[in-house]
Amino acid sequence: QVQLVESGGGLVQPGGSLRLSCAASGFTFDSYAIGWFRQAPGKAREGVSCISSSDGSTYYTDSVKGRFTISRDNAKNTVYLQMNSLKPDDTAVYYCAVADHSIVWVTSSVDLVDYWGQGTQVTVSS
Repeated sequence: QVQLVESGGGLVQPGGSLRLSCAASGFTFDSYAIGWFRQAPGKAREGVSCISSSDGSTYYTDSVKGRFTISRDNAKNTVYLQMNSLKPDDTAVYYCAVADHSIVWVTSSVDLVDYWGQGTQVTVSS
């Protein structure tokens, strides 16, 4: 069956860094776009970043541009999210997600996500 196993979350001070990983199995990894959503308390789940399967093109929501970097390793069926210069507003549960197209992240269309990970907590606080 499909599994998306996230790791790398935790507590970090403002300005710090974390790297999230998502190890995938049970489907053809290089046939899908893959990336991250996040959900803060009391807020809707939003698309943060994704990377396409075809040409490796990337998407970032405006609030993380210049601070987050997404990458994928098709040989290891893993996607990474390097998060630098973290801010308290980045505090959320981060979910790994798989979908057919990057538009799913651009529009935060959670209903169009094919597979979800279990989520990992990221807390940015002093």
